[in-house]
Amino acid sequence: MDKKLLALLACPVCRGELKLDKERQELICRADGMAFPIRDGIPVMLATEARTLTSDERLAKS
Repeated sequence: MDKKLLALLACPVCRGELKLDKERQELICRADGMAFPIRDGIPVMLATEARTLTSDERLAKS
């Protein structure tokens, strides 16, 4: 994912910062504990499409 695009994106729920998880192809919002998928290079920024982070993922530093 392009770093310029990532810098422009914000969490659709809290407007917080998103971190890229390249391995899982997701954008992570630690504040809300949500992971938004990236499908075919396009971030899916819908809360209904996001998965909830596990307890371990919420505690992990990135």
